[in-house]
Amino acid sequence: MPIIVNLDVMMAKRKMSLNELSGKVDLTLSNLSILKTGKAKAIRFSTLEAICKVLECQPGDILEFIKDSE
Repeated sequence: MPIIVNLDVMMAKRKMSLNELSGKVDLTLSNLSILKTGKAKAIRFSTLEAICKVLECQPGDILEFIKDSE
């Protein structure tokens, strides 16, 4: 998939655990884990907004587009 989720990178930069982020964005640990591992098929803008507020970052810091080499 050409969309890479760099949530783990931003969490490490902010020294925040998955449990802590889960509590602050009011998202279940399992759903946040699915997003963190890149297995999510979609993300709500409201969820992305909440994550960006807590991590004090931009959506582009979390989501990255990698062009397929065809």
